[in-house]
Amino acid sequence: MNWVSMAALFFVLWWLVLFAILPFGLKTQDEEDDVTLGTVSSAPRGPHMLRAMLWTTLVTAIIVGGFYGVVNVLGYGFDDIPRIVPDL
Repeated sequence: MNWVSMAALFFVLWWLVLFAILPFGLKTQDEEDDVTLGTVSSAPRGPHMLRAMLWTTLVTAIIVGGFYGVVNVLGYGFDDIPRIVPDL
């Protein structure tokens, strides 16, 4: 794989991991007993986007690095995946 396909893979995985990580560590205003007037009690207490973006980048880098190691270093590809469907 060249650097363009690895960058594209990183970009797509980053967005997928972002939406998977966003709910972690989120506290509502009701849990903190500090409901701002004019908002619902289930609204998030404060923004945590910087922390979520850092965790997303770290997790995505680990996934893409593992994929790079399996494909380029170990030499595995799609042909090495065992067949699930039997030949008829």
